[in-house]
Order: sequence, then structure tokens, then C-alpha cells
Amino acid sequence: MVDRTTKKNLVYFPLGTVGRDALFCLINSFLLTFVLYTHALSGAQVAAITAIMVAARVFDALNDPIMGNLIERTRSRFGKFKPWLVAGGLSTSVVIYLMFNVRLQGWGFVWFFGVMYFLFSITYTMSDISYWGMIPALGSDADARNQFTSRATLFAGIGNTAAAILIPMFTAGSGAIGGSTAVAYGRIALVIAIVTPLFILFPLLGVREHREPVTNSLPRERFSLKQVFRTICRNDQLVWAAVIFLIQQVGNGLIVGGLGSTYIYFTFGYDGGLYSLFTTVGMSATAFLMIFYPAISRRVSRKRLLGFMAALSASGYVLMLFSLLIPETGMARFWLLVAGYMLSNFGQYCFYLVMMISIMNTVEYNEYKFGVRDEAMITSLRPFITKLGSAVIVAVTAVTYLAAGVTGYTNQISGLEQQCAQGLISEEQKLQDISGVIFGTTGGAGSGVTGAQSTGLLLTMTLLPCALLLISYFLYRKKYTLDEVEYDRICECLQKKERAEETGEVQR
Repeated sequence: MVDRTTKKNLVYFPLGTVGRDALFCLINSFLLTFVLYTHALSGAQVAAITAIMVAARVFDALNDPIMGNLIERTRSRFGKFKPWLVAGGLSTSVVIYLMFNVRLQGWGFVWFFGVMYFLFSITYTMSDISYWGMIPALGSDADARNQFTSRATLFAGIGNTAAAILIPMFTAGSGAIGGSTAVAYGRIALVIAIVTPLFILFPLLGVREHREPVTNSLPRERFSLKQVFRTICRNDQLVWAAVIFLIQQVGNGLIVGGLGSTYIYFTFGYDGGLYSLFTTVGMSATAFLMIFYPAISRRVSRKRLLGFMAALSASGYVLMLFSLLIPETGMARFWLLVAGYMLSNFGQYCFYLVMMISIMNTVEYNEYKFGVRDEAMITSLRPFITKLGSAVIVAVTAVTYLAAGVTGYTNQISGLEQQCAQGLISEEQKLQDISGVIFGTTGGAGSGVTGAQSTGLLLTMTLLPCALLLISYFLYRKKYTLDEVEYDRICECLQKKERAEETGEVQR
């Protein structure tokens, strides 16, 4: 029986992440695209941008357990999560607005980008860890936790999917806001910067979590970076869950990290609406899991479910590769690509949900083994892994772009975008010249993207994710032992211990 507080939490808590995940989608999926398609960059500058993104995301990942420790040590009348949620949400909005609206070029832009990106790494971490860290404090019942996780990921998916659909639609091609990609990104960043704090108000004002009593009588353990990593590393199930999740996340993010949009533009034309269609249909199937995962998890074990999803996802990647056999004329090749992405993304998203639960369940395992829950530090591993994985994604994407000569085309496109924004050419002329850059048609510059270049992009965004997903699945089956039966046993032991302590306290 779900109590009134839990019902209220199930409504207000998931709403808090809609704006945050739209913001994260803007950064994680479109920042590199924004940089390449709005700035003419030399090879050295592209390398510098890549190095900044990789270094900042590694720093961000390492900062996550530290932030988790700081949140864990926070004692206030508002709890330990909500103060950081407010501070992180507001400061991130300011950084995002500046990042997409300050107009610089060349090395000046590179330096500015570096400062803003590192600031984003700090501010978003405050919001992200404090938000997801609340879940274990909302309930330890397995079914309730599945509901909180699935609902939160449902609304995270709504924010992420809405951004993934609308951003390319209004930033590339004839639908670009203001007729310019740079102007369009600036306005979209402004909207997201306003919307994100508004959604944070839902958990801030509507959620009631279990709080430790505020007291000054108990001395707080001195902060130690060594202690943070010791807390994480001694939990063997948490470590294996982290390794498995990292491998899967790298593969899962390659398509939406920039390779997918560039492949669509180079193969089917510079049309943001077409990429929006690709992501809309490709992600639509995940809505089923967002809604029905709690019911599925009650009937199918996680390991059995992952086996089926790994096979389904692999078949999707194979289908995407088969699109190469379809003639380029017409849309049959595009729709086969979309169908393959839908299957692969369905399997990947289910893996993501299972790993979210698997990481959170190590909170009780930690309490069972060591007597402390360390909720914030343990849940900080999820964003830690996501960001560390995104660093690898950026590196793989940038290396693929340089190897395939992508920047030679994006520099020409960004130059045409700048001319259009300055009123030197019309929007119609810009689109015609961009088509010439990509396909080498009359009236455009260059000889066009070659078949080998576009095929190289497709191979990277299919074969590599498929291999990483299968590796993750086999590791999960072999190394993660905290299955449903073992988790229920641990929770029962903890409840018996708690009841015994309460009884003893009463007797005294």
C-alpha cells in the first residue's frame, strides 16, 4: 500500500528533471554540432576544443563523488539535497545562456568556451547529484524505488526527447530560427535557461524526503578525497555496476553525440527536420519502457530481460548497416536506418533503466556490509559514469570527424551561416550553397562528401556501440550478483536489525 506522502512524491519528484534533461541534451548532443556548424575552426582549434571537452568531463566525473560527499555532509533545515538543487539549477542556467549567446571566433572563442565549459561542469553537478541522490531517501522498498526511477527517467526522457526533436528542427536548414544556426541556438539556450529552474520548483516545494535530524552535537567526519574513493571502491557491487554502465554508456551515446546528425546531413541533406524525424521515431519505442518498466520488472528478472534486450539492440544495429545496401534515391534507405535505430535504442534504454536500479540498490548493500548508506556518494556514481562516458564519446567523435575530413565541410557550412547572419547572402542562397558543399552540385563549393566518408561515420556509430553493449551484458551476468532475490534478502536483514534496535531502545 502506497502512503500519501509517497503518492505525492511520485507526482512532484519526476517533474523536476524535465528542464534539466532538456538542458543536458543541448550540451551533450548538440554542443559539438553547434561549435562546428557556427565557427570556422582550424585543425589546432578543433583539437583544443576536443581536449577542453574531454578534460572538463573527466574533471566533472572526478568531481561527482566529491560533490556527493559534500551533499552527504550537508545539514540544513531544508535537508541535504534541496539547497544544492537550487544553487546548481540557477547557476547552470546563467552559464548556458552565456555559452550560446556570446559571439566570438577563433582562439578567443576557444578560451571563452574552455571557461564556460568548466563552469558548466561544476554547476550542473550540483543539480544532478542532489536530484538523483534523493531517490534512496524517498523509499527503500524495491517496488517504490522502481516507480521513482522509472517515473523520473520517463520525465527525463520527455525533456531529453523534446529537446532532441526540436533543437535540430529549429537550428538547421530552412526552419532555423532567425535564418541562422547561431541565432537559433542562442534563443533556444535562453528558453531552456528559463524553463529549467521552473521545473526544479516541483521537487523543491512538493517533495518530502526522509531526513537525518539536524544536530550539532555529533561531530562530522573531516572531509577526505581518499575517504570518498575508499567508500566507493570497498563496495564491490557498486564498482562492477560502474564499470558495466560506463562501457554501455559510451556505445549508447555515439549516435546522439553528433555522429547521427552529421551522418544524416551528409547522406540525406542539411535538413534539421529530417534529423528530428530520425530521433522522434527512433526514441518513440522507449516510451513503452518509461511507462511499463515497473510492471515488467515485477515479472521478469533483470538478467533475463537484459539478455533479450541485448539481442534486440544488436539486431537494430545490423539493420542500420543493411541500409547501405539500399540505393540512395528515395527514402527507403532513411526509413531502414530509422527502424534499426528504434530497435537499438529500445534495447539500450532498457539497459540504462536496469543499471540505474542496479547502482541504487548498492545503497542497501553498502549499509548491510558497512553499516552506513552513503546515499549521495553512491548515487553520484551515475552522473560520474555518464560524464566520464561522454568524455570518451567526444574523443571518439572528434577523431572520427578528423579522420573522415568532416571539418573541411563544416567550416564551409559555418562560413555560409555567418554570411547569412550578416545579411551578405539570402537564406535561400545559403541553403543552396550548403547543398553544394555536401553533394558537390552545381552552384556549391567543393566536390561533395564521398561515399567512403559517410560510410565511415555509419560504421563508427553502429559496430562500436553494438560491441560495447554485448560486452556490458556479459559482464553484468557474470559479475553483478545483487539480483532481486539477494537484494530482498538484504533488505529483510536490515529491517530485522532496525526492529531489534528499536525494541532494545524501548526496553532501555
